[in-house]
Amino acid sequence: MSVVHRLRAGWLVDHLSFINQCGYEICDSLANPGGATLRPSVTSSEYHDASTFPATSSKDGPGLGDAVEETEGKTAKTRYVFREEFFDISKPHIAAAPEQQLLQGDPEVSLAEIKASSSAEEPREGTKSGGEDSVAGARKQKRKRKCVFNQGELDALEYHTKIRKLIWEGTLHLVQEGLKSGFLHRATTELSCGKNIVPGHIDCGLAELCEMAKQFPAANDSDHPAVHVLDDETSSPEQDLLSCVTENNSNCAKIVVLMGQKYLVPPKSSFLLSDISCLQPLLNYKKKYDVIVIDPPWENKSVKRSNRYSHLSSWQIKHIPVAALAAPDCLIVTWVTNRQKHLRFVKDELYPHWSVKTLAEWHWVKITRSGEFVLPLDSFHKKPYEVLILGRVQGSVKEAQRKSEDILPIPEHKLIVSIPCSLHSHKPPLTAVLAEFVKPDVECLELFARNLQPGWTSWGNEVLKFQHIDYFTVLQNEN
Repeated sequence: MSVVHRLRAGWLVDHLSFINQCGYEICDSLANPGGATLRPSVTSSEYHDASTFPATSSKDGPGLGDAVEETEGKTAKTRYVFREEFFDISKPHIAAAPEQQLLQGDPEVSLAEIKASSSAEEPREGTKSGGEDSVAGARKQKRKRKCVFNQGELDALEYHTKIRKLIWEGTLHLVQEGLKSGFLHRATTELSCGKNIVPGHIDCGLAELCEMAKQFPAANDSDHPAVHVLDDETSSPEQDLLSCVTENNSNCAKIVVLMGQKYLVPPKSSFLLSDISCLQPLLNYKKKYDVIVIDPPWENKSVKRSNRYSHLSSWQIKHIPVAALAAPDCLIVTWVTNRQKHLRFVKDELYPHWSVKTLAEWHWVKITRSGEFVLPLDSFHKKPYEVLILGRVQGSVKEAQRKSEDILPIPEHKLIVSIPCSLHSHKPPLTAVLAEFVKPDVECLELFARNLQPGWTSWGNEVLKFQHIDYFTVLQNEN
């Protein structure tokens, strides 16, 4: 299971194990290198229940390089697993002072102390371990700042002091359990997975492809089916790129080829590759979702300075057609940056606009393999946690009915603690942690997704990003 430990404070989650339980096995004729070929028009999403897969460790199975033997009466399968080196976070990105380290520090810290440590720490944050001291030294002076806080920074500090103790104590308890069970290790060893072989960023041009597709001749909805089902040999004209949701209904994974790049699509899954201006195919899919997870590309200064990531304005986010996609009593989960402006917007404007009642704020806490925060908890520049705002669409389903269905109320605060993926914006899975708060066999949707996961329909202009085959490696076995 992706949940390693469950305590009152929250969950210790194994993100890598979850990915590798998704059933990335290519069967029969798909064991050949070819796979399904999709011209620059096919996109994908998933719909599958992860609980149907065995709870095996990501390290289970044969070793790398084991050959497939063609034996009479047996079917060859090729199993793909996500590369472990992307989760090899063995050291903090920035080392915390001894008194700030998780297993030694004091959860009771005042706002004044955080201000003092933040302003003193700012130059230190340029320092990185290993061979970068000269670069860090140059950045140190450039980033040096006056000990003056603007209103946004003061709001962020005030928020941090409110939730700091909950994060510190909850993470400490979960880390201690992880150390006891051996999932976390104080003395870590380097993985020998060939870290320099696979690039951390593979630019497949998915977002650009979505932009280019807007130039295709417009077609009537009646000209296209609402669903495109993947089979062993799939080919689609370019005009179909934004025409419908694509499904993999088989029990095996599929390999699709898009613009010469290969992507793995897990079994029982469906997806749509498009940008926010081309959402109609998702609406044509005519499904109502019981869970909707949203990871908006929030506008911020670093995004504006860089052309690498697009962003949406608050106005654009408000106009996502959640009402048309949500089932009654739908659970809405929104990932939010640590900017108070965005937190207030979600709770005070976005959710009321969607008729969603805010229920809880949870936090995703990022740790190393030895159980340390990836960044000092009181770091001024960045925090080792991100926020999730949970709410329910206000509808006809009452609390008494949920209790009769053995659905627990949403807790006001929970932690999801995990070793993060080193790939930017690869969020941890929420399937297992949300299971006790929703009915079985629910319809789930992720908006602005960058990867696919069993049991979820996924949409975004980079929805296949982390499904690229180069992020996986092959385990070959025989059934």
